[in-house]
Amino acid sequence: MRILADTWAYLSDPANWTGGGGMLALLVEQLLLSVTALVLAALIGLPVALALGHLGRGGFLAVNVSNIGRAVPTFALLAMLVTADWPGTASLGPYGRAGLATLIALTLFALPPIITNAYVAVREVPGDVVEAARGMGMTGWQLFTRAELPLALPLVLSGLRLALVQVWATATIAALVAGPGLGRVITDGFAANDYGKGIAGAVVVAVVALVLELLSALGQRLATPHPRAARRRTASAPAPRVEAPAGEPGR
Repeated sequence: MRILADTWAYLSDPANWTGGGGMLALLVEQLLLSVTALVLAALIGLPVALALGHLGRGGFLAVNVSNIGRAVPTFALLAMLVTADWPGTASLGPYGRAGLATLIALTLFALPPIITNAYVAVREVPGDVVEAARGMGMTGWQLFTRAELPLALPLVLSGLRLALVQVWATATIAALVAGPGLGRVITDGFAANDYGKGIAGAVVVAVVALVLELLSALGQRLATPHPRAARRRTASAPAPRVEAPAGEPGR
């Protein structure tokens, strides 16, 4: 109970939130890192995965190569990047110390779910839809933009949503190699036997992860028109007629 009281005392003290090393600044720093890594991974992974899914070639290799990244611990990769001559621990603008190394590690970590989901999403478009589009005389680009991409969009967005939450949670370990973000609160707290401070940092990381999950789920819902259209069609459709048994008046 004392640890919980210490955690609450740390969280409720405004002095711990303000200033250059305050939790608010570290939170913004980690958010900036996570969003930038997600955008970079999407710019790299989505065109490749969508093109391979459309062509139906090379996808197996791309997905498996990206999945190899899952086998490499992000912390090990981060440690190698930080200790190397480049990118090292140099500061990178608003991303802080070791910002570039952290950004590279998080971008590589975000690639597997983005590539896998985007490739599978395009490949799972029903074959009869593809054949119908080709029968209508659509070009390859028209087939991709008018049929495959709209149908694949929910799964593509699901991959981005998964990558965002994973990257946010993983960015915390950057503090173990003197990197930026809220992980510094956790590592500093436990290193000084100030468990209330360490748990306070972990609580903020968990709460923000839940908020990101909810916001990304809402964004996915708003950007996916098909389920809403289907529900509208279902709601506006006439109720099925119930056939009256023989000998009874119809309803």
